[in-house]
Amino acid sequence: MGFLDAIQTKHSLQDSSSFLNTSTVIALCLFFTLLCACIVIGHLLEEHRWANESITALLLGLCTGVVVLLVSKGQSSKILTFNEDLFFLYLLPPIIFNAGFQVKKKQFFKNFSIILMFGVFGTIISFCLVSAGAFLLFKKIGIKSLGLKGYLAIGAILSATDSVCTLQVLNQEETPFLYSVVFGEGVVNDATSIVLYNSVLSLDFSNIDALTALKLLGTFLYLFFTSTILGVATGLLSAFIIKTLYFGRHSTDREVALMMIMAYLSYMLAELLNLSGILTVFFCGIVMSHYTWHNVTEGSRITTKHAFATISFISETFIFLYVGMDALDIDKWRSSKASAGTSIAVSSSFLALVLIGRAAFVFSLSNIVNLFKSAEGTKVELRQQFIIWWAGLMRGAVTVALSYSEFADTDSTSTQDSALMITSTIIVVLFSTVVFGSITKPLIGAVLLRHAKPMVSDATDIASLEDLRILFLENGDPGDDGNNQPSPKASSLRLLMRFPTSTVHYFWRKFDDRFMRPVFGGRGFVPYVPGSPTGAQDETS
Repeated sequence: MGFLDAIQTKHSLQDSSSFLNTSTVIALCLFFTLLCACIVIGHLLEEHRWANESITALLLGLCTGVVVLLVSKGQSSKILTFNEDLFFLYLLPPIIFNAGFQVKKKQFFKNFSIILMFGVFGTIISFCLVSAGAFLLFKKIGIKSLGLKGYLAIGAILSATDSVCTLQVLNQEETPFLYSVVFGEGVVNDATSIVLYNSVLSLDFSNIDALTALKLLGTFLYLFFTSTILGVATGLLSAFIIKTLYFGRHSTDREVALMMIMAYLSYMLAELLNLSGILTVFFCGIVMSHYTWHNVTEGSRITTKHAFATISFISETFIFLYVGMDALDIDKWRSSKASAGTSIAVSSSFLALVLIGRAAFVFSLSNIVNLFKSAEGTKVELRQQFIIWWAGLMRGAVTVALSYSEFADTDSTSTQDSALMITSTIIVVLFSTVVFGSITKPLIGAVLLRHAKPMVSDATDIASLEDLRILFLENGDPGDDGNNQPSPKASSLRLLMRFPTSTVHYFWRKFDDRFMRPVFGGRGFVPYVPGSPTGAQDETS
């Protein structure tokens, strides 16, 4: 495993009486101890005004890094080295899958157009602005070894947000619109950033022509849609297998194991096919929660729900610890050989581009969305726009991992400039997470409490009335006698233009109930287990 190679210390201590490497055991004990400390400290600071679990883990990782440096007398230790394989293959998949598995689908798809607009088009806008800004500013700073590919990679790297701090503050029940938009945009944004980064890597920039931009767009769309289709197909396959074979009659362990393995398999298949594993495993989680989860026994439903959430929580905490410790890898700072002024200039440029790129699409796209909202109560207010903008200012492990992937082993960029890009990225991640993250709770609390009335789209449950209108019109206009067949089509098209989200949701539910659930199961398909509450009820009926 890459992790075992990454955590071996410089002075290997091999105990002859054990087949295990002593340094590996020490490193694992250190990380598990830190994880326990993060859980305890996070619980104690649950009600704290300025702190949250992600900041706690990051600061604890920094403090541990200082201790390791002091013990090793300033020498670099492999325990502090960030490993992209560990992050992308082992830590990120359970986090993204749980996000899709636990998402409130009604709110997510109700605001799907806004989420897609911010997560895809907004990320592309930010990508273009950051890339262009880096190209203009770095020449003045004195960094000249970066090529076009490097600048575009920086745009993709800095476009990946980390909205964990904001989501820990927002309440899903009190502000469902804000929570679903911030949450959904965060997942789609990470996927879009990685897809953009992979698209940049796949292009040949030695021969640039007018078709390069179209090729980049085509590669992006291909990766985006094929990754989504693969995730949906894997989720449907798991639902069909569990519904058809019904493992629960013999062993509930098998159906839980199959769900976990097929979820991870979807991610690995996407990476094997050079697609976006994040998009694949996210939509696999959504499909599994809609179909597969309802096909397993009652005990397995409880088990999977808590197991996925627990694994995601541990992975997330581990990542922040990992990033905090990696920030003090002394070799990177020595390799950059940049003065303090140059390092501050590059980091400040990165931070300014992040702020400008984020503001450029959040406020402009929000106003575009408002142009198509007829009712005043359904528009995205300025305070909501501010919270959405603020939620995307933090940068996290995806940014660090992409930075390492681009600049750790590169031949096109000088070693000093590559190390400078990595260290500057780490500075931006630390500053945005600690400073912006600590301000998030009081800031959002002040913005929401100052306007205590119900949030905009949080109270837009009038979709049920629209559904009744759709149902009424679908049966035909009662005022028409005789030829009333063309009327439903015209009414459906008119309603689709006026209420696209509600209309699509209504007809999707009809299609789902008629064609999908009889094949793949879902809500209403209750497995029979003799002796279980469900089984006992069936036996008495």
